[in-house]
Amino acid sequence: MTQRIPNKRTPFDAGFTIGFIGGGQLARMSALQAFRFGMKIAVYATSRDTEPVEHMTPTVFRGNLNDEKALIDFAKNCDLITLENEFLDSSILERVQVATGTPIFPSPKSFGLIEDKLTEKQTFKDAGISVAPFRHIKSPSDLGPFGEEFGWPYVLKSAKGGYDGYGNTTVRNTEEGMKAWSKLGGNDGRTVIAEAFVPFTMELAVMVARNQTGTVAYPCVESIQQGHICKEIIVPARVPEAIQVQAQELAKIAGEAIDGIGLFGFEFFLTHDNQILLNESAPRPHNSGHYTIEGCVTSQFENHIRAVCGLPLGDTSLLAPAAVMINLLGTFDGPAKARPVTPILEISNAHLHIYGKSHSRMGRKMAHLTVLGADVEETLTQARQLAEKITI
Repeated sequence: MTQRIPNKRTPFDAGFTIGFIGGGQLARMSALQAFRFGMKIAVYATSRDTEPVEHMTPTVFRGNLNDEKALIDFAKNCDLITLENEFLDSSILERVQVATGTPIFPSPKSFGLIEDKLTEKQTFKDAGISVAPFRHIKSPSDLGPFGEEFGWPYVLKSAKGGYDGYGNTTVRNTEEGMKAWSKLGGNDGRTVIAEAFVPFTMELAVMVARNQTGTVAYPCVESIQQGHICKEIIVPARVPEAIQVQAQELAKIAGEAIDGIGLFGFEFFLTHDNQILLNESAPRPHNSGHYTIEGCVTSQFENHIRAVCGLPLGDTSLLAPAAVMINLLGTFDGPAKARPVTPILEISNAHLHIYGKSHSRMGRKMAHLTVLGADVEETLTQARQLAEKITI
């Protein structure tokens, strides 16, 4: 475990301030847990719009993620910094940490091992974790040989900055590959990787919290995508218990491979022959862990705060036999408004979280709904029925 940089103050000193780089719903839900412990929060916002966590603190800095001076000013006002997204550069984080003495978790070194998809794949492959075949596409001449070796179609990805389906393109031949390579920034010097298409049967995910006090893994969940966006999380995953346990163990190994301090999400493909391939990682709270707010003894957001502050990690056990989380995505473009909400609030085992975003956009993550139950299939049916009633 990496030696910690001493905090300026201990987590329970009056005025202890956690800084979030990124001001979206993930920071907002983590901030709620920091408030429980009497901590203050600060946010480094990158959007011109008012971000969800800004409603909760007067300490707001604005700038882009490459503005080293602005990040240093932000860090000087924090006792500790953590991440809400991975669109940064680890070298900048390292310089900010050195310049201010403010600890950053995950550490710049750990983040540097997964900050782009090429480095991430190589890091986990080197750790003995199975991943889909991949290759750095340095020029269009590399497109055809990859398809010939691993088969068409395959996926081209921007190594950095992609999320929710952005930055990924499935290509079926060299001509499509050349267009995608250009669109993803290959002509502009951006790193593009090719990844073999995996004929998976299911997508799985495991959240892991880790610090010097230990490591805890959350239950293995099933992730259902809609248009490359996580739409539903089903807990526990509808696979044999042995596969669930294997995914949890692989997630722990992945966290150890990067010597991570903090909260991490690991997404996997389950193949037809029950092989588990690590697909992506996230050095922060993750969509696949939202159900933990009501569904587990300790939510992912509380363990996020505990982990980065060096506190004992909380119990990750489920509080009900089944849980289903459904993302509520924007259904129109315009000022945000959720309706009707009352019918959901009347259901005792249903829990609604609205993120406080000022504007809705088609497909934008605006809220989520979690339903707890005694049976996975019954709970999934109920959650889907409730989610269909909400327009946001």
